[in-house]
Amino acid sequence: MSSNESVGRILRVAVLVSLACAVVVSSAVVLLRDAQQANKALDMKRNILAAAGMLEPGRSVEEQFARIEVRAVDLDEGRFTDAVDPATYDQRAAARDPALSRPLSEEEDLAKIKRRERYGLVYLVRGEGGELEKVILPIRGYGLWSTLHGFLALEGDLETVAGLGFYEHGETPGLGGEVDNPLWKAKWPGKKVYDERGELCLGVVKGEVPAGDPRADCLVDGLSGATLTTRGVDHLIKFWLGENGYGRFLANLKRGEA
Repeated sequence: MSSNESVGRILRVAVLVSLACAVVVSSAVVLLRDAQQANKALDMKRNILAAAGMLEPGRSVEEQFARIEVRAVDLDEGRFTDAVDPATYDQRAAARDPALSRPLSEEEDLAKIKRRERYGLVYLVRGEGGELEKVILPIRGYGLWSTLHGFLALEGDLETVAGLGFYEHGETPGLGGEVDNPLWKAKWPGKKVYDERGELCLGVVKGEVPAGDPRADCLVDGLSGATLTTRGVDHLIKFWLGENGYGRFLANLKRGEA
């Protein structure tokens, strides 16, 4: 056998092996896609339940999530809408779509997200009599190194925090990454959203909330050594509870006009 024939055979074998591998990999991706999407959806439900303080270890996540009603909200009008299907609507993707979002001015963009989607999702928990027990809101905003994505849960009075949790971020472990610390997250439940004048007061301070501060019931201690992440969390909270976020919806819901 000539050297040219030998090289040709090697190349043919290499091509066939490459094609076979490509087919196997492509098939695996297709076959696993549904399972991956299902796991992603399940993990999101788990994070929503955890932010609201409703996650019970040992119980089916799907069973626990059955108590939660998912609705879409027109953020400009502050009311429920049927313009999108909550079961299939991707709020994060919508924020990147010019047809479903709008750019934010520098003055508006407190959370540094650049664009805000027209429609947002809300997660409602109701009691046996239909009374509102909790409202869970998707939130996001820029910290030091990354955009933090999470959920803020409010009690049924819409004036008290039920919990907070972030499910995705790229902040520095041990510093900004302390947003995942259970001890810090435990500081949020019970904090007031509005002051006695009805103005938004919930926020995060640098360092510790000063003793005797009249706003102490609205404020949360900052993350030690992570000033910019602390500021980012403070800003994203104020954005999503403000008029460019869910503020109008919460006001309408409280009046029974959503």
